[in-house]
Amino acid sequence: MTSAPAPLRVGIIGLGVISRFYLAALDRSPDASLVAVCDHDPTTFGRLPAHIGRYDDHRRLLRDADVDAVIVNVPNDAHFRICHDALAAGRAVCVEKPLATRPEDARLLTRYARERGLPLFTSFHRRYNDPVRALLHRLPKDVPVASLTVRYKETIEEHAGRDRWYLDPARCGGGCLADNGPNALDLVRLFLGDELRVTAAELRRDARGVDRSALIGLEASTGALARVELDWSHPGECKTVHVRLADGRSDDADMLAGHPEFKGSLWHEYVGVLGDFVSAVRDGGLPHPAPDGLAVAELVAACYARADGDGDGDGDRVDRTAHLGRTSRSDPAAPGDRTDRTDREESPA
Repeated sequence: MTSAPAPLRVGIIGLGVISRFYLAALDRSPDASLVAVCDHDPTTFGRLPAHIGRYDDHRRLLRDADVDAVIVNVPNDAHFRICHDALAAGRAVCVEKPLATRPEDARLLTRYARERGLPLFTSFHRRYNDPVRALLHRLPKDVPVASLTVRYKETIEEHAGRDRWYLDPARCGGGCLADNGPNALDLVRLFLGDELRVTAAELRRDARGVDRSALIGLEASTGALARVELDWSHPGECKTVHVRLADGRSDDADMLAGHPEFKGSLWHEYVGVLGDFVSAVRDGGLPHPAPDGLAVAELVAACYARADGDGDGDGDRVDRTAHLGRTSRSDPAAPGDRTDRTDREESPA
């Protein structure tokens, strides 16, 4: 009889708000176990068991901790450097969305992971949402989707609390499109497939230049149309998917349904994230279309280019199946100097 593989030994770099969902998922998982954590603030170590390694520098964790993989859970501008360091140390990586704040960095990381034969997995937790998955499952296989609308709206200050790095476009990579956009765009890929063309993009920016709302239009290779509505100034919270089929029928998913607790749906969503990451590390087995940090980073960049008048007149096409380290179109270069900030707060959910 073949024995079950040993649990994947995991370290978490960054212990902000979202880390509690990873910690809970790890605590429940028979396939992965927490070995070490890293944060600049020792008060975040809280009630961690005594056997968990504690580090204040991710490079020390990568050098000294006996981990197979790391979860990178830091502000957006630190993703590139820490992911690169983890890959260089031979560790599989799960990184909170976005993969990187610049598409060229996402390409470099993807190529580097492929060259080293290591999984590079971007966490898009909303694809694991129960109502979303139920909607995807009940859609008829013999009737095409005609249109899709993803609404992702919230008051961002309620979701990120005292940390304000996300309102600095240089650290966030932009505004609502850079930070909430990846989850919404990943859902478009989940329902409509890999090949998407950006057909329209409108942003509303505040006095600091931060995009507080966005309307994005896309077209799939099937001809299906998608609309993404993002808002960081929406009273309350609205996160929904609406599908209209070619025969006129429609169906919906409310990502918050059944989860009255603030961020309550994330408990089960991060169980799904961890499960797919473990599968990616062990055998590369993922659903199609798979979570693809590079594809979404390029979609975000295409949306910004379209909104700023830099896209081509025929729409900005993103046809990408590169995931878990498959090649990109750009040659990698040595990473430039980056400020190594592993602040404990990560992207709002």
